[in-house]
Amino acid sequence: MHRSALMVAGDKQKHLDKLPGLKCDIAIINLEDGVFDKDYARKLLIKNFSSKGLKFDNIKTVIRVNDLQTYGKEDIKTANTLKPDGIRVAKIKTVNDVQEALELIDKDIEVHLSIETKEAFDNLKTLKVDERVTTVYLGILDLLESLGLPQSLMESDNPTIEYILSKFLIDSKTAGFIPLSFTYQEHNNLEQFRLWCEKDKKMGFGGKNCISPKQVEIANEIFAMDKTIIEKAKYIVNVFEKQFANGCTGFEDEKYGFIDEPIYKDALLILSKVSLNKN
Repeated sequence: MHRSALMVAGDKQKHLDKLPGLKCDIAIINLEDGVFDKDYARKLLIKNFSSKGLKFDNIKTVIRVNDLQTYGKEDIKTANTLKPDGIRVAKIKTVNDVQEALELIDKDIEVHLSIETKEAFDNLKTLKVDERVTTVYLGILDLLESLGLPQSLMESDNPTIEYILSKFLIDSKTAGFIPLSFTYQEHNNLEQFRLWCEKDKKMGFGGKNCISPKQVEIANEIFAMDKTIIEKAKYIVNVFEKQFANGCTGFEDEKYGFIDEPIYKDALLILSKVSLNKN
C-alpha cells in the first residue's frame, strides 16, 4: 500500500522506537534534511537494527539518504547492511545519477527517487532505467527553489502548482513509477492537509507524504478504496466475462448501463489496486 509515507527522524531514538506500531504504509527513515549530525544518525540506526534489520510486517521501510555528492554514499553503505525495503536518494538530476545509485544499492533493495530538482522534474520520464527503481516522491518546495519560484505559490488553485502536480503524476505514470504527492509542512493545519489530500486523490494520486501521525490518519482515510467502487468493479468484471464467453464485447446492463471493453479494463484496474493494497 502507498496511501501514506511518514517521515521518521533517523537521529531521534524516540521516533525509531515507534516504528513497529506506526499506522502509515511507508516509514521514511530520514538521514537527509533536518538531520544535522549524519554520522550519529547512521550509528543510531546500526545500534537499533543491525541485528534484526529493518523489516516489519505492517509497514514498508525506506531510508532517505543524502545526495550522492555529499553524504549519500556513506548513508547507502549503512542502509545496505540494514536491508530496508527501499532506499530513497535525494537531489537526483539525471539518468547517470540513477545508474550510480543502482550500482551502490544492494540488488535486493528497491531504489526510490526524490524529485526535487528542475533537472529531475524535466527528466522524470527517462529515469526508470531498471525495475528496481519503483517509487518517486515530489519534493515541491525544493523544486520551486530550483525553478526560481517562490513558495508563496503554494495554493491549491494556483495554476503553476496544478501544472507541477499534473506533470509529475502523468510523467511518473508514463514511466511506470509509483508517485507520491508532496509533503504539506504545516502539520497542525489538518483541515488544509485534508483539502490537499482530496485534491491529490481527485487528480489521480494514490498516496501522500506525511510528517505527523495525524496526517497519516487523514491520508489513509482519503486514499482508501471506496467499497462501493470495488463492488461495482467486481460486478462489471463478472458480467463482462460472461458476455465475452458468448462472443459479446458490448452490451446494455440493467444495473450500470452500457458496458464494453474499456469499461471492463477500468474495472480490472480498480481491482488490481485493491490487490496491491492488500500486500
